[in-house]
Amino acid sequence: MNQPFRFGAVLMTEPVFLETERLLLRAWREEDIDPFADMCADPCVMRYFPETLPRVKSEYLISVCRQKQEKHGFSVTPVELKGTGEFLGFVGLSRPAYDAPLPFDPCVEIGWRLMQSAWGKGYASEAARAWLRFGFETIGLEDIVAFTIPDNAPSQKVMRRIGMKRDHDGDFLHPSLSPDHPFAPHVLYRLSRSDWRQGLGAVEGI
Repeated sequence: MNQPFRFGAVLMTEPVFLETERLLLRAWREEDIDPFADMCADPCVMRYFPETLPRVKSEYLISVCRQKQEKHGFSVTPVELKGTGEFLGFVGLSRPAYDAPLPFDPCVEIGWRLMQSAWGKGYASEAARAWLRFGFETIGLEDIVAFTIPDNAPSQKVMRRIGMKRDHDGDFLHPSLSPDHPFAPHVLYRLSRSDWRQGLGAVEGI
């Protein structure tokens, strides 16, 4: 049984469930393992990562997400298409936990990974905005980061679309990779709660 997690004044006792116009962002289920493993084994999906993942690593990654949910009260979660129940990938917030710390730790990262069939439809941005609202308004985060390799233009486009700004002074070498690895250099994006609220006001006319 999960122990309640308190973030500020918010008591998190259940997995996060968010809903958007087209999407459901829900807890992991056993039936997610097969499509998730297929996605993580797809060379096109994983082209900006050091390697594709075998099924055993995909299953382990889901277990890590569940552990983070219990420990922190949030994690990356499946994205499901309303009406059909189709598994599209994952989006969510996470506290990075690498063997060596990131230069800007402690932090909360927003991230996403979608199946090829879900590309180009705005799902990543739609789900990410729901998670930003949760992060800033529900649990009161002051800052959320995102990072990727310089060549990953699609993810950086999503970062800018949801209001994040490039922190050129924050670019870093990923601590899980050797410094000479071609995927070690990473670019950093940030969004503060005050900037998010200003952007939200501009969109909603408040």
